[in-house]
Order: sequence, then C-alpha cells, then structure tokens
Amino acid sequence: MSAKSAINKEIFAPHDERMLGAVQVKRRTKKKIPFLATGGQGEYLTYICLSVTNKKPAQAYITKIKQFEGSTSFVRRSQWMLEQLRQVNGLDPHRDSPEFDLLFENAFDQWVASTASEKCTFFQILHHTCQRYLTDKKPEFINCQSKAIGGNSILHSAADSVTSAVQKASQALNERGERLSRTEEKTEDMKNSAQQFAETAHKLAMKHKC
Repeated sequence: MSAKSAINKEIFAPHDERMLGAVQVKRRTKKKIPFLATGGQGEYLTYICLSVTNKKPAQAYITKIKQFEGSTSFVRRSQWMLEQLRQVNGLDPHRDSPEFDLLFENAFDQWVASTASEKCTFFQILHHTCQRYLTDKKPEFINCQSKAIGGNSILHSAADSVTSAVQKASQALNERGERLSRTEEKTEDMKNSAQQFAETAHKLAMKHKC
C-alpha cells in the first residue's frame, strides 16, 4: 500500500472523509526555534493533503500530515478549511519547479515538493476542488503554469479519456448494428431465394405429374 493510500485509510476514512490528493513536501526555510528543543521525535516526512467530507454539504480541508522516522503510522498536525486558503503561489510560471507557497488566513508556509510533477498534479486537484466547493472566497493562484490550473489538467484529460471511450463504444455499436443489418439483409435474401426455389420445384413437380 502506498503512503498516500495509507494516509487516506488511517487519517481520513475513520472521520468519514476521503482524500482527493496529497503532495510530499519539505520546508524551504526552516522555522527558527528560540530554544534548544529536547525530547524531539527525530526526522519525519511531511504531506500536505486535500480532503473532503462525505456528508452533505461537503466541506473541503487542507491538512498537514507527518510520519516520524521509525514509525509506520501517520499523525494529523495542522488543518485548515479550504475557505481559509488565500493564495497559492507556484513561484515560476515558465518552468517546472517543485517549489510553492501556501498562504492561509493565519499561516504562511514555503514548501518544496518531492518532484515538480507531484506539485503540478496537486495544484490541478486543488484548483479543481476550489472551483467546485468554493463560491465566494476562492484563493488566488499566481505564478502557476497553465497546465497546473488550465485546460490541460489530469482531470480534463480523464474527462477526455471517458469521452473518447464513449465515442469509441458508440462507433463500435454502430458498426455492429451495420453488420447485423447486412446479415439480416443476407438472411432475408436467402429466405426469399429458398422460397422461390421451393415454388419453382413445386411447379415442376406438378407439371411432370400431369
């Protein structure tokens, strides 16, 4: 089971939520600690996750999840309602970059995703979710590549794939219908020919009988 599947099963499913997307991240700038921390839990992995409740009306959240070194379980840290997200900054609209910033009402984080591709996928899902679940307070997406928030997203690609599959299925049905139609025509012709042959044979038999 992948880490993201495990997070969904362990963190979100028990709370009647489903995870829509996640990105593994590291901080670009470490937070300043005013004193020497003791008794820490060591190294950890951080995930920024996007989830939505199953109950209606649906509510979307952005949650920070951590997995500490040597542990197979995940820990829920900070969480924000999607309405609290004010800005998504891709930092560079002209090239693939794993770096991005998230600005909330009461927090600001600077991140580096594990890969630029994972960041792009997360942005696509995040942008689509904002369009779907937010009406008034939608966050600003700045310095983002068009493929991350535009028509070339994986969501649109998935929709195009479904449309293409439907079109292919429809075409196949039409072709099958045409073949069946031709088969029915041939069957009807054979039936007519057989009937004509039977009538001719009957007439010949009657003629010779007389």
